[in-house]
Amino acid sequence: MGEFKVHRVRFFDYMPTAIRAMAFNAHTERLALGRMDGSVEIFNFADHYFQEKVIPGKDSRSIEALCWVRGRLFSAGLNGEITEYDLENLRPKYSLEAYGGPIWTITSNSQGTHLAIGCEDGTVKLFEVLEERIQFERNLDRQKGRIISLSWHPSGTQIAAGMSDMIRVFDVPTGRAVQRLLVDRGFGGSKSRETVVWSVVFLSDCTIISGDSAGKVQVWDGHTGTLVKTHLVTKWDVLALSVSKDESSVVAGTSEGTVIQFQFIAPTLQQQQDKEWVRTRTFKNHTHDVRALAEIETAIVSGGMDTQLVVRPLLEKFDERSHASALRKIHFPHRNLVFCAKKAGLLLFQFPGQLELWRLGESDGHGKPGDSLPLKRKPEKLLHLKRKGEDHICCSALSSCGGWLAYSTMSSVRLYRLQTDNNDISITKVPKLPKVLRSAHQLCFSSDSSKLFAAFSQSVLVIALSQSECKYVHTLKPKSGSRQPIHLMTNSVDGKWLATANSDCEIHVYNVQKLKLHCIVPVYSSCPSAMGIHPTTNNLTMVHADQQIFEYSIVEKQYTDWSRKLQKQGLHNLWLDRDTPVTDVTFNPKNPEQILLHDMHMFCIIDQSLPLPDQKTQFYNQMTLRSLSEQERPSHLHAFKICKTFQDLLSVSLLGDQSLVMVERPLLAIASQLPAPVRQKKFAT
Repeated sequence: MGEFKVHRVRFFDYMPTAIRAMAFNAHTERLALGRMDGSVEIFNFADHYFQEKVIPGKDSRSIEALCWVRGRLFSAGLNGEITEYDLENLRPKYSLEAYGGPIWTITSNSQGTHLAIGCEDGTVKLFEVLEERIQFERNLDRQKGRIISLSWHPSGTQIAAGMSDMIRVFDVPTGRAVQRLLVDRGFGGSKSRETVVWSVVFLSDCTIISGDSAGKVQVWDGHTGTLVKTHLVTKWDVLALSVSKDESSVVAGTSEGTVIQFQFIAPTLQQQQDKEWVRTRTFKNHTHDVRALAEIETAIVSGGMDTQLVVRPLLEKFDERSHASALRKIHFPHRNLVFCAKKAGLLLFQFPGQLELWRLGESDGHGKPGDSLPLKRKPEKLLHLKRKGEDHICCSALSSCGGWLAYSTMSSVRLYRLQTDNNDISITKVPKLPKVLRSAHQLCFSSDSSKLFAAFSQSVLVIALSQSECKYVHTLKPKSGSRQPIHLMTNSVDGKWLATANSDCEIHVYNVQKLKLHCIVPVYSSCPSAMGIHPTTNNLTMVHADQQIFEYSIVEKQYTDWSRKLQKQGLHNLWLDRDTPVTDVTFNPKNPEQILLHDMHMFCIIDQSLPLPDQKTQFYNQMTLRSLSEQERPSHLHAFKICKTFQDLLSVSLLGDQSLVMVERPLLAIASQLPAPVRQKKFAT
């Protein structure tokens, strides 16, 4: 693998916020996820659960619930507004005041014609979904308490509303409440507290299933308004319910971190005709409240206060155990939050509300592999830059020389000139930016720091930088008809080439010197998760969400011989079965044959001079190689050299002095900053 001096960085205090809501679009196989900071993430479940879009949050935005209407996404929150999102420009399209106080829930009918929201003032408000906007239509009968949860009957003629101590059933055409279902309070001391119906599901046979703050999942007959069965599943709250598409299964999320499945089956073999809702399975994949649930065709998706997204496959849906049937936990974003000035030894950390600039430590010691070297100078925090306004930071960049810093929110781009002199740092805001530079999804500087590239939607703005001014040069536009936003951007060391990728899996290569489109890489079915341009050959290396690797010659406009050989032979199954995407591709200028990659769990060096591993080859062979003699070792070598010493990786960079920078964020450190769970697991209980 080669010897590197490694800066092991653990002072990036990245802290994701809790998951508050989710909604699954079965038609497009996209999961929308809302977090406590008001941000929205879109995952493509058809493409290895890749996080293809992120809409940054805002201080004043609250998300209590999400809802898909065909391909359109809506949210509602305690700020009393309904928001529709522009998924092409990654921003709110518009927000509409509902005038009912805080909104607790939003849901659409199965026909996709109307939205219903539940408000603090006791009203259920109906909005008609028009082509470009939504329009208030009317209120249903006003109630005395707040409306916490809603569910439409599949026919669209009735709505069930969860409140405190009761469930109301509304007739939509008349707007009248036609049923009142009284929910029992808890047992013992909790009888004095009102029971909040946190979630409700209305099935096509008029069965209503509710989950409440007394820990009960109750089954009701919607025709008669009578209670059919009560399942006491926890001492705490049942916070979320989700029903399968065929209505044969319901899952419930609790404050204890458990997800409980109920199935509509016969209770005994002798009573096959008499089906009822039976508690069948309990999953414990969370430590804290499960606030959001979605039961999709083959899995249960859950999220909550512990910030992780868990995809729990239902094994009966698979013919055999495989990679697709494995449990997945998504902890980190599938994009970079760390940027390295390789020539200056500086690190930029991106948070929603601020940026931090650090200088790496130094050591002049030497030792054996695995030794910790004494520090001559400790890492130092040089700068803490707070954003302006309410909008959260969506992207940032640091030039390789360490002289320029830029960040963007949804409303503005800010550019700064940095000057470091020993222990002193000065920062100067560039006052007049070109008017066309209003916002960006991706930012990066050219290798010589003479240009800033800012991607917004499908185009890239080229900005020339100098000590005295910042000047707009050109807009690079693709020829394809895709309307999907750019999510990856990289440029070559010689300053000639710029490559961009969008979530339609298209990769465009631009000639920066001629300011025009050079070529479009053949479209592959999976979204690119990382890419980089080789510093000497100018070959573009791309890694996709399904773990496939391609190398494309920009000059010759075709795949390289090595890439064709790799695709012909196929990648090793152990490589393909990894469940976190590669998020960074970089190169070793001192050894042009080496490509450096990393995901959350491993760091990999691909040596193109060595043979590719076949399925019979021992893939993780580093320990074996160490035990072999110098004569035996060459026969066991292969191109993929993998190191798992460093875990929970957010970033890997190679500095000019051939030292590696490994930025880790231990999951235990994140867990230690969470509030205490309601129930602590104790030994032998």
